[in-house]
Amino acid sequence: MLVATGCSSGSGSGDDAAKAKESASPTAKQSATASPNEVKAAAYGKLPEACTVLSKKTLEDLVPEGAKSGKAINDGEPDVSGDCRWTSLDNKGVKGSQYRWLSVSLLLLDSDAARGAGDERARAQFDKRLSEAQAVEGAKNVKSEPVTGTGDQATAVRYDLKKKEGSFKQQTVVARVENVVITLDYNGAGLAGDKTPDADELVKSAKAAAKQIVAAIGAANDEAEGAGSSASPSKSASKPASESGDKAADKGSDKGSGSGSGEPSASASNK
Repeated sequence: MLVATGCSSGSGSGDDAAKAKESASPTAKQSATASPNEVKAAAYGKLPEACTVLSKKTLEDLVPEGAKSGKAINDGEPDVSGDCRWTSLDNKGVKGSQYRWLSVSLLLLDSDAARGAGDERARAQFDKRLSEAQAVEGAKNVKSEPVTGTGDQATAVRYDLKKKEGSFKQQTVVARVENVVITLDYNGAGLAGDKTPDADELVKSAKAAAKQIVAAIGAANDEAEGAGSSASPSKSASKPASESGDKAADKGSDKGSGSGSGEPSASASNK
């Protein structure tokens, strides 16, 4: 009886030890703590139309002769990207002309399990566009300064650019609000002998416009959320999104943000 009892007891202890060892094995531990491949949902799921983000008064201040001439460019995808451009030429005849060029670009980066959270992707795109604005070929007297009270990140880049039509004063404001990146290009020149515009005034106007765009993006998403729109961000971003945001980002970089590419028309340069 003593021998039988000893064998029975030893066998039970061995089984318990084996089970304990198995439960503590790395494989079992990992499976118990593994979590779904999820990323934080993007804050914004909708973009306003780029040609509607600035008020009539703001456009009249920035592009007085072209406030109504907003033109959508670079065919974007709804709620992924959008661009709009305005031009203004105040022709004073033999006394010269004042030229203004304004461009607004919007890019929304969604959260994606493979690429990361929307705000992180937008932060990377912000850095890329800012670097492009600071490295424009032919730019002189390049200066960068932070812009406060405008989204989560914002920087203004200003420089002089000499062209055959005259000396252009360029301002580029790159901003990020949550998972949306904004690029605003604004330049001005005095043509045919007219005086060169005040760069301080131009950059002041560009900063104010960028702040207004940030507010327009927030308002568009508030409206979408209030209406229960499917454009509002989902609670789970584990499902891979389309690559449209990345394609739009590449398209935006091809456009050359902050390049000072706004040139007067042939008729303007001849006056």
